[in-house]
Amino acid sequence: MQTYLINLLRFLPEDAPADIFVLSLDSLPLPTDRENIQRIPVDWPVENPFVRAVWERIHLPKLLRQIGADILFCPGGIIGASVPPGCKSVVMFRNMLPFDLVHRRRYPLGYMRMRHWILERVLQKSMLQADLVIFISEFARKVIESRAGGPMKNSVVIPHGINPCFRNGEAWNPRRPDWLRPEGYLLYVSKLDFYKAQVEVVQAYAVLKQSRPTREKLVLAGPEESPEYSRKVHAEIHRLGLHEDVVITGHIPYEQMPALYHHALVNIFASRCENCPNILLEALAAGRPILASSTPPMPEFAGDAAIYFDPSSPNELAEKLAQMLDDPVRMRELSARARERSHHYDWPRTAIATWQVIGELAEKR
Repeated sequence: MQTYLINLLRFLPEDAPADIFVLSLDSLPLPTDRENIQRIPVDWPVENPFVRAVWERIHLPKLLRQIGADILFCPGGIIGASVPPGCKSVVMFRNMLPFDLVHRRRYPLGYMRMRHWILERVLQKSMLQADLVIFISEFARKVIESRAGGPMKNSVVIPHGINPCFRNGEAWNPRRPDWLRPEGYLLYVSKLDFYKAQVEVVQAYAVLKQSRPTREKLVLAGPEESPEYSRKVHAEIHRLGLHEDVVITGHIPYEQMPALYHHALVNIFASRCENCPNILLEALAAGRPILASSTPPMPEFAGDAAIYFDPSSPNELAEKLAQMLDDPVRMRELSARARERSHHYDWPRTAIATWQVIGELAEKR
């Protein structure tokens, strides 16, 4: 969400007259050249979600009245306070997982299951209450309206943009990270988690190696956020004897990510549950061939710039990988399509559209 807020504030239209008050920690950088953007410090330890909920319930309504707020914008999706009369509320829907009952059940009974159960109810209540809901995919809007039994009061779809550092321009050739071996590699960027299907990707890679001479390594780049699922991935690599061929990187510094995408032979995106798949957008911008999950909303974003596969079928992914790697003409064609498609997603365009709908809502007060 920090990337979203940074770009939303960075590309605030020059003629926007509104005063913008940002309730955030100091870790969120604010533009220094805009006098109408101010940070309001919070002296509670609001990094803790329970403490934050209490603060919002007790103090936020008073603050909104004190500053005479016309709009309360909650990009995290939850309205945690009673909004004063005359103040409109806006939420952005980001987290699809609480509304995906199939993938929620993949988690063991415990904290994560309970968290998703609570979030489903709190997020839906906030969206029904809000004067405007900003969705970041058409797929998400359809899912939520289906679950809610009808459309929101007012909603719009505005997808995220892509940081220009990921774009493959004519002179763009980021240096290959030193820790990557000189061999080619197949790349899947994502945190290790139950709905990300790294186990199936490892299985597909094993099938690929059995079907053709395959020197390419498989790189799984992302933090191991779910200990239970990480153990499953490591166990599958060990079972298949792939410990020399599969690299699990853990966290990668953001500044190294453009080069990581760019030097991959193929970018894989196997997630089963997304709202606006930022990783897929970054992969498009890198201009490398993409094999993407056929699960919505991935086709909504990549269009004809990717080859799609069922993320639950390792054999299908292995077959399509083999076809792609053995067809350099097709790979060049997909690279060009990916670069072209990436220009649909632009942070200035996202910010301008967002501020426009918020401004229109303020005018209706």
